[in-house]
Amino acid sequence: MKTVLVFDIETIPDAKGLRRFGNYPDTLSDVEVVEQAIHERVAKGSSEFLPLYLQRVAAISCVIRRTTKEGLPQFKVGTLGDLESSEKTIIQEFYHLVEKYTPQLVSWNGSGFDLPVLNYRALVNQVNASRFWEMGESSDSDAREFKYNNYISRYHARHLDLMDLLAMYQGKANAPLDGLAKLCGFPGKLGMDGSQVWPAYQAGKLDEIRRYCETDVANTYLMYCQYQLLRAGFTPEEYALEINFIKQELTKESKNPSGTHWVEYLAGFES
Repeated sequence: MKTVLVFDIETIPDAKGLRRFGNYPDTLSDVEVVEQAIHERVAKGSSEFLPLYLQRVAAISCVIRRTTKEGLPQFKVGTLGDLESSEKTIIQEFYHLVEKYTPQLVSWNGSGFDLPVLNYRALVNQVNASRFWEMGESSDSDAREFKYNNYISRYHARHLDLMDLLAMYQGKANAPLDGLAKLCGFPGKLGMDGSQVWPAYQAGKLDEIRRYCETDVANTYLMYCQYQLLRAGFTPEEYALEINFIKQELTKESKNPSGTHWVEYLAGFES
């Protein structure tokens, strides 16, 4: 099967960036700078959520589903980098995966949030993302097809934003991943939601944020399988085999010291 790369990001406010735009004294901590910036936004009638270019990437989790050169099925889920990795490092790792596999990218609201944030922060951090930005203009023979099917165009297939597509590109029809996943019998979100990421980060719980992000990409891949069943990309038999394969792989992951969250996740499947 074609390599599928499901991705999801978690972000925190960019305190360093805020300091460049506001007259904040050096005596203020990053947390105080963010609190003051949010207070100023609310006072002007804006939402508490900072603009996308002021969102710093704290975690990028991915599912990679592919067939190896030996013809073996492979399913990997994890978070890029480690607890000490810089924002630049994890963003570069993401675009490196795109460069390495030229995968089918799959997301839930990736067009509206994840990719714009990644693009802005890639600019800020001077990250190379040449394959992602390929649009058939280079001299590489294998790049010509990108003119008609690339990662950039909303209506091309190399990036599949499931939320956007299922809503027929109508924002008012968008559905939350957690709710729709649960309706389909999948576990949904575990541990926290997006609004709790910044408080968790302040509390030094980056490991919990990374685990939460991993369950989100697992949900997204399961919804991708459901979508393939919908469009006859999977037969019912192939779909059942794929779901069982995912459960088996997550069961293996749950036995690792860093994979205990998969025990709770697996228990959330509707029987």
